[in-house]
Amino acid sequence: MARLSLPGWRALAGVVATAVLFGLYSWGASLGGIGHLLGFVLLVPWLLALDAGRSATRAALSGWAMSVAFVAAVLGWFGVAIATYTGLHGVIGVLVVLVAAPLLQPQFIAFALVRHLAGRRHGPVLRALAGAAAWVAVEWLYPKLLGDTFGHGLAPSLWLRQFADVGGAAGLTFLLILINEAVAAAIARRRDGARAVVRPLAVASAIVALMAGYGAVRLSMLDTAPAAGEKPLRMGMVQSNIVDYDRLRREMGAYEVVRHVLDTHYAMSHEAVEQHGVDALLWSETVYPTTFGHPKSEAGAELDREIQHFISAAGVPLVFGTYDIDATGEYNAASLLEPVPVPLTFYRKTRLFLLTEHVPAWLDGPTLRGALPWTGTWRPGDGARVFPLRLADGREIPVLPMICLDDVDTGLGIDGARLGARVILGLSNDSWFTAHPAGANLHLAVATFRSIETRLPQLRVTSNGISAAIDARGEVVARTAMGERKLLIGEVATGAPPTTLMVLWGDWVGRAGLALLLLLSVFPVVEALRRRRARVATTPARTDAHARIDAVVLTPGWRIAAGLLRLFAWCGLAWIGIELLTLPDAQSNPLTRIWRFAGLVLAPLAAAWAIARAFVATVRIEGDALVLEQRERRIEIPLDNIAAVEPWSLPLPAAGAWLRLASGRRWSHGIALADVSALIDALIGAGARPALATARATPAAMFARVRSAVPRWRIDHPLAKFVLFPLVPALPAFRLHQQIAFGGTFGEYYTFGLKAYVIAFLIWWASWAIGLALFAAALRIVVEAGTGLSLLLRRERAAGVRATLEAVARLLFFVGVPAWLLLRLLSG
Repeated sequence: MARLSLPGWRALAGVVATAVLFGLYSWGASLGGIGHLLGFVLLVPWLLALDAGRSATRAALSGWAMSVAFVAAVLGWFGVAIATYTGLHGVIGVLVVLVAAPLLQPQFIAFALVRHLAGRRHGPVLRALAGAAAWVAVEWLYPKLLGDTFGHGLAPSLWLRQFADVGGAAGLTFLLILINEAVAAAIARRRDGARAVVRPLAVASAIVALMAGYGAVRLSMLDTAPAAGEKPLRMGMVQSNIVDYDRLRREMGAYEVVRHVLDTHYAMSHEAVEQHGVDALLWSETVYPTTFGHPKSEAGAELDREIQHFISAAGVPLVFGTYDIDATGEYNAASLLEPVPVPLTFYRKTRLFLLTEHVPAWLDGPTLRGALPWTGTWRPGDGARVFPLRLADGREIPVLPMICLDDVDTGLGIDGARLGARVILGLSNDSWFTAHPAGANLHLAVATFRSIETRLPQLRVTSNGISAAIDARGEVVARTAMGERKLLIGEVATGAPPTTLMVLWGDWVGRAGLALLLLLSVFPVVEALRRRRARVATTPARTDAHARIDAVVLTPGWRIAAGLLRLFAWCGLAWIGIELLTLPDAQSNPLTRIWRFAGLVLAPLAAAWAIARAFVATVRIEGDALVLEQRERRIEIPLDNIAAVEPWSLPLPAAGAWLRLASGRRWSHGIALADVSALIDALIGAGARPALATARATPAAMFARVRSAVPRWRIDHPLAKFVLFPLVPALPAFRLHQQIAFGGTFGEYYTFGLKAYVIAFLIWWASWAIGLALFAAALRIVVEAGTGLSLLLRRERAAGVRATLEAVARLLFFVGVPAWLLLRLLSG
C-alpha cells in the first residue's frame, strides 16, 4: 500500500484545517458575534499548503479536496435535507453532495489552479490577484445552487458588510482572499526579518481599514428612519409553522389541508389588521397550493372567492405565494390581491431549485422522471417584476417580490431596484430547513445582502422561519425563530434609496475578475512588449547637434490661454463622467450629452489645438546658435547666452521649458516640446554650458523623457481611437436597436426615411465615441499616475512600467470594450 509522504500529509492538513475554520466561520456567521473574524485567516492553512505544491496537477487535486472538505464541513446538512426530501437515507444524501462537491463549489479548483499557474510567471501580488479573480469569476460564470460565497460570512459585521453596495458579496470575497493571502505571505516570510512580515500585514490591515472606514462613512450617510411626514410601510407577516403538506394530506385529505392553512392565516391576519393596524399582509411561498385565479375545480373557485372576500373585508392588500398557469405550463408565483377586485397581478419565480422544482429541457425525459419521480415540473419566470402596492391611505409603494432562491440572485435585486422598487418582499417555504437551522440562517444572511447592494429595505416571510424585517443597512430589525407560529410586524422606510455602485454597474466584480484573467493570459505578449520598450528606453539619447525638434513657441499669455482651455476640457469631461455614473437619468438623453460634450470638451480642445498650430516651430542648432523657425519668423539665440533650461513644473498645455539667459532674465517665450531632455542633450552636444544637464534631473524633465521613451502606436491616434474605433461597438448596438425598435436592420429607414436613419446612427456613434473618450481618460489617469509612482519608487524601471501600462491600457480599450459588449449581448 502506498504511503502518504510528508508533503502529502501537510497538504491534507492544510485542507482539513481550512475546512474546520470554514465550518466555524459559517456557524459564527449564523449566530453573529465575532465568528466572522475567522474570515481573515481561514484560508491561510490551505494557502501555505498550496505554496508547497510544485505542479499544476497537485494544485488541481488540492482544489478538489478543498471543495469536498468544504461541503463536508459547511454543507453536510444540505445532503441530509435532500435525502429527507427524496426519501433516501441521510448517509446517501451526504455521499451524493460530497461526490458533487466540485460542481457545488467549483471555485476552489479554479482558484488553486490559476493561482499556481500565475505564480510560475509572476510575483506574489499578481498571483494573489489572479487567484482571487478566478474565484469570483467562476462564481459569476457558474452561479452556485445556494448562491453562497465567502463574503457572506461578514453579514454579522455592521461596518464591514456595507462595502457590499460597492462590489456585492463577491467584492467582499475578493478582498477577504487578498487579506488571507497577505497573512499567509507574512507567515511564509517570518524568517526573513521583521520588514518582510510587516509589509504584507500592513497590506491586510489597510484592506480591513478601507472596508471598515467605508462602512462607517456609508452608515453615517444612511438614514433608515422615515423622513419627516413620511409614514413607514407596516406589514403583517404570517409565519404559520404549517409544514409537511404531504403528511397532512395523507392524514386530513387535500381539501382539509388547504382549509386548515387558510383558516390559520385568516386568524393571524385578522389579528394583524385589527390589533396592529398593518398596511398590508404578506404570506409565505406556495401557502395557497393551487392556481389562484385559474381554479381547477369548483371547490378551488370557491376558495379563490373566499380569499378575495377576506381581503375586501380586511381593507388591506395581500401578497401571497400561489401558482400561476398559462399555455406553456405552471409557475411558482406570488400574487398581489387588493381589497377592490382588479385584474390579478403575478410574479413568477425566476430562480427555481434544480430538479426539485424544475428540470432543464436538455435533461428532461421519461428516463429521468422514472428514476427521480419527485422531480418538479414548474417553469421559470422571466425576471424581476415590480408591483404597485396600493394602501388604504392612498399611498402607492413599488415592491419587488422575490420567492425563495430568488433572493440569492444578485441580478434580480439590482433589476428590481432599476425598475423603481422601494421595498423587497421575500416569500419562502424553508420547511426543509426544519431540522437544519444552519440552512435557514445561511438563507437569511444571503438575503440581507440584497438590501445592502440596493439599499432597499426588505420584508421576508417564511412558512416556519426565519421571517425577518431588514433595513437598508442589512440590519435584521425584527425576526422570528425556527419552528414557531408567529405574527411578525415589520416596519420599513419607503423613501427613495441612495444610489449604489452595484445598481449602477450591476454585478461587476465577477466580470472584472474575468477581464483580469484574460489580461493575464496575454501577459507573455505584454512582457515581450515591455522588454522591447525597455530596450528603447535604455538606448542612449540622440545628441546630434543638427537634430530637428518639433515644438510650439508660446508667450506666457498664450501658454496660459492654451493651458486653461485644455484644463477646462478635462474638467468638462470629468463632469460628464461623474454625471453619467451618479445620475442614471443622465444616460437617457443622448442629444443633451452630445451637445454638452461638444461645448465643454471638443470646443476648448479645438481652440487649444488652433493656438498650438498658430505657433508651431522647428527647433534645431546651427553653428553656435539655437534656431527656432516658424512660418514667417526665424529666431536665433546664441548658445553661450543660454544659462539654464527650466522645465515647466505644470505640463500645460504640454510639457515644455523656459530658457534662462546669461543676463539672468527669462527669454520672453516658452518652448513646448515632448522631451525637454532631448533639447538639453542637443544643446550640450553642440557646445552649450555643461551646467544645463542639471535640468534633466528635475521631475518634470524625467517624466517627459519616460513618456517620450515609449512611442505611441498608430492606433493610438485620436482619429483611430475616437472616430473609427467607436464604429466597432456602435454598429452592432445600432443594429440591435433597429431590430428591437423597428423590426429590422433598416426598419427606421423604411419607416422615416434616410435622414432620420442617418441621424439615429450618428447619435449612436457619437454616444459610443463619448463613452470611449471617458474610458480612455480613466485609463490615461492610471497610466500617468503609474508612471509618476514608478519614478518615485523605482526610477530605473519607469520606462518599462510605462510600457506595460500603455500595453495594458491598449488591450483594455481595443480588446476589453468589444469583449464587454459581446458578453452583454450574450447575456441578454
